[in-house]
Amino acid sequence: QVQLVESGGGLVQAGGSLRLSCAASGRTFSSCWFRQAPGKEREFVAAISWSGGSTYYADSVKGRFTISRDNAKNTVYLQMNSLEPEDTAVYYCAAGWGISKESYEYDYWGQGTQVTVSS
Repeated sequence: QVQLVESGGGLVQAGGSLRLSCAASGRTFSSCWFRQAPGKEREFVAAISWSGGSTYYADSVKGRFTISRDNAKNTVYLQMNSLEPEDTAVYYCAAGWGISKESYEYDYWGQGTQVTVSS
């Protein structure tokens, strides 16, 4: 059983930046970030393969967010730049065996970290 712990969330003004981290208790393969805003369904944000050679992004964050990983530290990152109020949500990291934009493909989930972007 792999445990995932997110950190790095907080309150930031529009146009600002945050970097989220997701530390795993063991080796993971594909990893991703999802987010869920109040009253909305959980949505895909970004995913990365184990090697880091393949990355995928939601259209809403392309060019602003960057997913990366450090396998030596079993940690995945989400660098978020040019943040907008619409990015406000609880951000969850997840890990699984195959890379996908679908939440059901991921076996392990963190508890989430709140990101709030003020206008």
